[in-house]
Amino acid sequence: MRLIVNGAAHEVTAAADTPLLYVLRNDLGLTGPKFGCGLGQCGACIVHLDGAATRSCITSVATASARGPVTTIEGLGTPDKPHPVQQAFIDEQAAQCGYCINGMIMSAAALLAQTRQPARAQILSLLNGNLCRCGTHLRIIRAVERVVAARPQGKEQVDV
Repeated sequence: MRLIVNGAAHEVTAAADTPLLYVLRNDLGLTGPKFGCGLGQCGACIVHLDGAATRSCITSVATASARGPVTTIEGLGTPDKPHPVQQAFIDEQAAQCGYCINGMIMSAAALLAQTRQPARAQILSLLNGNLCRCGTHLRIIRAVERVVAARPQGKEQVDV
């Protein structure tokens, strides 16, 4: 199977029903997506699949190959030029243990790519699908709101 990950093509020899998460971590060495629950409930494994936030622990590699390009947190931004959501998380010091941060950032980036000015209720609803146990949830919310506040009002094109 052919898989496009972070803009690069990869030939994958895993069984079609192998979870995408396993291929990303074990075969491609992309350890940003985390194994949390393995049931699609915690959000630690979220990647973008054809632009949509997708739980890679319950998505087969065959599904990913058929649906379109995969973006992991490693492909979202770079150390020299972080994605605006990544930068906001840094600015707000929104990580403590860091385990949930992949899913939080990837979920927020997908929301912000689709919704220019999400209301706080939309942000809270979105982040409810990501489990965080270390107590930085308020900083995480502030980080997403920081990106929203930095955007010009009424601009048509989404830049995140």
